[in-house]
Amino acid sequence: MSVLSVRGLTKTFGGIKAVSDVSFDLEKAEFLALIGPNGAGKTTCFNMLNGYLRPDAGSVKLDGTELVGIRPRKVWRMGVGRTFQITETFASMTVRENVQMALISHHRQTLDITHRARALHVAEADALLARVGMAADADRATSELAYGDLKRLELAVALAHRPKVLLMDEPTAGMAPSERIALMALTGDIIKAEGVSVLFTEHDMDVVFTHAHRILVLNRGRLIAEGTGAEIRANAEVQAVYLGGGSVFHGEAGGAHG
Repeated sequence: MSVLSVRGLTKTFGGIKAVSDVSFDLEKAEFLALIGPNGAGKTTCFNMLNGYLRPDAGSVKLDGTELVGIRPRKVWRMGVGRTFQITETFASMTVRENVQMALISHHRQTLDITHRARALHVAEADALLARVGMAADADRATSELAYGDLKRLELAVALAHRPKVLLMDEPTAGMAPSERIALMALTGDIIKAEGVSVLFTEHDMDVVFTHAHRILVLNRGRLIAEGTGAEIRANAEVQAVYLGGGSVFHGEAGGAHG
């Protein structure tokens, strides 16, 4: 059984179908890319998968359990994590404290005022920071971090919730090429080691074709192609959608944005 099963997902805004009858599966430990031009419906699709938006029609099942109609916080507790295009961390806290806050929430200790937060889950937080290559930065102020390090911290925070599925919305946006390579390689290692299933959107086609096990292509809310990198490169409809940026399908950087 697929970890995440999506069937007939549909969402309309003011008579415009942002997402129309989208169906796909995400397998265990799969690195699945969702790409498409601007306005293709990628973010709307993401927002329905974790309960931020309720679809007009369709089904989203996690390990066979229906998620449609469940509040985002409960969906998160059931095992659907998310990172965002713009990092969401606490700048006033240290790197370790950011991860500790996520762990306190994961362990449902948010309302426990009998302990000092800084004393909770220190070893677990440090282990997660080591997992993303930030052990040496644990005591640094988050406000001092470079953007690439913020992205790695956000990944550690997401992993604190032990997700079955991780939704990554444009994880390499704003990063230098070397940082993009490092972050996606790290994510790939985590997928292999821990069996997390990842669905990600991405602008950089080099990142997509280098790292994704499989690729989904949206255009005007409709799923127009699904397959391996080689199959997507050869798809005539996908090439037409990316007309003017088609060079990305032949190994060149840049070009396609969505």
